[in-house]
Amino acid sequence: MTTDPTIRIRHVEDFKFLIDFGPAFEDLQVDEAPPIGRGDGPFPEQLLIAGVANCLVASMTFALGKFRQNARGVDAQASCVIGRNAEGRLRVQEIDVAISLRAEAAEMDRIDRVLEQFERFCTVSESVKLGVPVTVSVRDGAGQRLK
Repeated sequence: MTTDPTIRIRHVEDFKFLIDFGPAFEDLQVDEAPPIGRGDGPFPEQLLIAGVANCLVASMTFALGKFRQNARGVDAQASCVIGRNAEGRLRVQEIDVAISLRAEAAEMDRIDRVLEQFERFCTVSESVKLGVPVTVSVRDGAGQRLK
């Protein structure tokens, strides 16, 4: 990756937003799930687990290629557990990613090496596991920093 990724988010209405990933991609409409939003797009928890799962399958694909293993494709399903913290706030407490290789393990003589290493190649899941520091700033319409 040559630059630090940046996105822009624009409010549409209620809890619906458009995420701008830059000129190479169409905006992605997101919304909160009912009853808060209308569910007119993926919601933040889905985006989080999609990012984690996508990074893991990309890392698996990289590791398979590194060790010249033909898995005939890689698929994944991701889910998360949402619960309340000590303050009663909803938090993602666990993320589960189930990766499926289309080939059988017996067809891949170095699959053990792949399994040893692929998770360490994943920037997103390894960062989430560590707990990524998040810095938040707030500015008003005139650009004055409020937080």
